[in-house]
Amino acid sequence: MKVLHSITIFLVLLLCCSVQLSSAEYMKYKDPKAPLKARIADLLSRMTLAEKIGQMTQIERLNATSDVIQNYFIGSVLSGGGSVPSPTAGAREWADHIDTMQKAALSTRLSIPIIYGIDAVHGHNNVYNATIFPHNVGLGCTRDPKLVKRIGQVTALEARATGIPYVFAPCIAVCRDPRWGRCYESYSEDTEVVRQMTELIPGLQGDVPPNERKGVPYVAGGKFVAACAKHYVGDGGTHNGINENNTIIDFHGLLSTHMAPYYNAIIKGVSTVMVSYSSWNGEKMHANHFLVTDFLKKKLNFRGFVISDWQGIDKITSPMGANYSYSIQASVNAGLDMIMIPYNYFDFVNILTNFVKSGVIPMSRIDDAVRRILRVKFIMGLFENPYSDPTLSDQLGSQEHRELAREAVRKSLVLLKNGKSPYEPMLPLPKKSNKVLVAGTHADNLGCQCGGWTISWQGLSGNNITVGTPILQAIKSTVDPATQVVFSENPSAAEVKAANYDYAIVVVGEQPYAESAGDNTNLTIPAPGPDTIQNVCTSIKCVVVLISGRPLVVEPYIGVMDAFVAAWLPGTEGLGVTDVLYGDYGFTGKLSRTWFKSVDQLPMNIGDKHYDPLFPFGFGLRTEPAC
Repeated sequence: MKVLHSITIFLVLLLCCSVQLSSAEYMKYKDPKAPLKARIADLLSRMTLAEKIGQMTQIERLNATSDVIQNYFIGSVLSGGGSVPSPTAGAREWADHIDTMQKAALSTRLSIPIIYGIDAVHGHNNVYNATIFPHNVGLGCTRDPKLVKRIGQVTALEARATGIPYVFAPCIAVCRDPRWGRCYESYSEDTEVVRQMTELIPGLQGDVPPNERKGVPYVAGGKFVAACAKHYVGDGGTHNGINENNTIIDFHGLLSTHMAPYYNAIIKGVSTVMVSYSSWNGEKMHANHFLVTDFLKKKLNFRGFVISDWQGIDKITSPMGANYSYSIQASVNAGLDMIMIPYNYFDFVNILTNFVKSGVIPMSRIDDAVRRILRVKFIMGLFENPYSDPTLSDQLGSQEHRELAREAVRKSLVLLKNGKSPYEPMLPLPKKSNKVLVAGTHADNLGCQCGGWTISWQGLSGNNITVGTPILQAIKSTVDPATQVVFSENPSAAEVKAANYDYAIVVVGEQPYAESAGDNTNLTIPAPGPDTIQNVCTSIKCVVVLISGRPLVVEPYIGVMDAFVAAWLPGTEGLGVTDVLYGDYGFTGKLSRTWFKSVDQLPMNIGDKHYDPLFPFGFGLRTEPAC
């Protein structure tokens, strides 16, 4: 009897332990079959204040040691422009580097994965050997949203190949003044064109299923990434085109011109929105409760998370960082959910913690932020698949992707002049000639061809920055083998006249730049470009190809040119330029921006009362492919 009693007690204890063990092991937030809302609520209920604030913290890769990630429960890591594991790091090196950080995050108490973000604004542009597409100003000239969507799909694949699931793109600014140093990041001065080009979002994230609720983030799986609509809102309308400046416009104008693309972005399920450095009528966007919380979150019902720009909260005060405590209070209470620190995480965490404990920032605001961040992470599948997918490694810079970039280049080029007489067009050029001159600073310079936000933040000059085809190389590979191609960067008029060339291609333009470094009040072609144009085009038939992030002053030289092509910042695939110069394809691009005569006219946009451009918005000559 005693034996039976003992067995009964043992079985009861075993059953109790089993029930407790089962209960302890089951966590609803880890169950992919559980409803999304329930998973978020379950995880949020388990989190300490430190873990919640950690989710709101995004730090730079250089600071993201395993100890920092574990001790501060860091929710996100990013690569700033040019921040790479090594200068020529390949897909696996990137992925292994990020997986190491992910391993640290998953070893914390609740195993919440980090979300790693990077600027991929014209392809996966930080990474050596990636496919670099034309910048947005050129893509706007294609008027081809389906092409832009395909570019998004390729960018997502190349980002995932390196283990990165989150990109800070697209920029859906409506640039109203080409003096702005970020104008090339804008698809157009026209709101409707920018709205059409939000098709990059379903390219990056996948198409939202028909029955899904609008405004909820959506990422279709491991071959797609979370996107980021930026910079909210009005960054393209700052006074005199000064970066991070004040956008002076009434509420109706803000909504109709600058806010409208965000409607499309939210409907298409964009996961995140990045706040602009700029101000609206004197109020910093990073501290604007009305536009971030009342309008974006409540009126537009955006359900993803709102992220600051790089040290964006520091710039709420002037000088920058003058009152960091106030900047944290103002930005978080305004409705920012994730803060791109990127370095000062120690102070940020401590100050925010004290504000919450003292009631300056309510816990409800923290919970809203974390709930949104977790929503995106769950929707992306990060909890189920936190690590990189090694089967995607070969996607980085693949030939198929480069062919798409080449297509984008030829569709983005705009032919603005073709012959000094309409009856004698210069283009397309003959492939078979005796001797051809190629001149100009940008003819043999891949870095200038790609522009800013390429490998490094400001961009680089030269042919060894990454893998691609400079325009000179493209010309040599396109013409008949018997055609002699002579390159002279800045020849004198006498040299040109004496050499007996059949024609010349002059490629000049801007040096690479990004953000405030690109602000420019004169918008002239940098030296020696004007001299090169004059020396060559007064001596021989010439086509001028301008490499730039915006229209530049060309009226003084347009008369001497036989043909003029706006090539914008075409990226790595120079063969897209020769595809149309030599008639394998026709020119189809249309200006996404008004081409002014003089900077004194600026700002000048389509629809203005006093509209007197050199070339109007939408202008672009067409050619047929050569037989």
